[in-house]
Amino acid sequence: MALDIEALRAEAQDLIKAAKDMDCLSQIRIRYLGRKGELTSLIKNIGHLPQEERPKFGERLNQLKLALTREIDEKQEAIKKLSAKTGTGLDLTLPGIRPERGRKHPLTQILEETYHIFTGLGFKIAEGPEIETDYYNFGALNFPDDHPARDMHDSFYLGTDNLLRTHTSPVQIRVMKSQPPPVRIIAPGKVYRRDADITHTPMFHQVEGLLVDNDVSFSDLKGVLTSFVHQMFGPDKRLRFRPSFFPFTEPSAEIDISCVMCMGKGCRVCSQSGWLEILGAGMVHPNVLNEVGYDPEQVTGFAFGAGVERIAMLKYGVDDIRLFFENDIRFLRQF
Repeated sequence: MALDIEALRAEAQDLIKAAKDMDCLSQIRIRYLGRKGELTSLIKNIGHLPQEERPKFGERLNQLKLALTREIDEKQEAIKKLSAKTGTGLDLTLPGIRPERGRKHPLTQILEETYHIFTGLGFKIAEGPEIETDYYNFGALNFPDDHPARDMHDSFYLGTDNLLRTHTSPVQIRVMKSQPPPVRIIAPGKVYRRDADITHTPMFHQVEGLLVDNDVSFSDLKGVLTSFVHQMFGPDKRLRFRPSFFPFTEPSAEIDISCVMCMGKGCRVCSQSGWLEILGAGMVHPNVLNEVGYDPEQVTGFAFGAGVERIAMLKYGVDDIRLFFENDIRFLRQF
């Protein structure tokens, strides 16, 4: 057996030294290191040796395998360098490397689909600054001075009066202050809050909507949001409106859709309720209309807001929001 190992080593080393191209090296690698190669045959014969000789024989085989692998790799590099020096530079025998194909990020896809739905309903897209004043972020939206959302533990303040916006509602205020009604906009963008776990991140994306005109009712709000949900999740998706509270709307509601996992039957994801919350909405509070110079006796309106990550998680069945920000190509290529 020992003689077999030494003979195999000498034979393989001579062939490696004599190899002139990559194809020849590939054949040598298969012959000696492949699953049906010479080394594999010797390994299978270990069982015929006395018990006390097997460990030493196995160790020598491993050493030979490592030595031949190293010598083949070194010879491969030498052939590459030689090709470069002689001007060929390109070894056509090497397998090609397929470039990774890009994909639109799932959040981008959800945003684009949201734009398509609401522009089809007559809404325009409006944007505003991500660094806001306390007035636009809270005061103009009817937040009382002692509201918990103003606290440092919930908002990122930049000095005494400026902060990273906690929602895109300030865009609604800026638009209403800049034009008379009617107003029909959606306000997409990044927002910031002090929150981080598998369903929350300190920065996330939000789309808010606003419609102000004559004789706008809660029925109009229900019609718009029902159309949005059916286009985003399918015509069979059920909705329900639950009473809620937001400082800038009255009445206010939270909107649920039938669970995307169990189709409303009840499961762990929906806590056996059959429903999942998707967005908040309501009729624009008269105090907000007064603040921007609109007469609440003449015009009414509704507003709504949804997290883009929340919609993407429900639509695509993603259970950890952090996956959207890790840039793992294996995750992204699924979309």
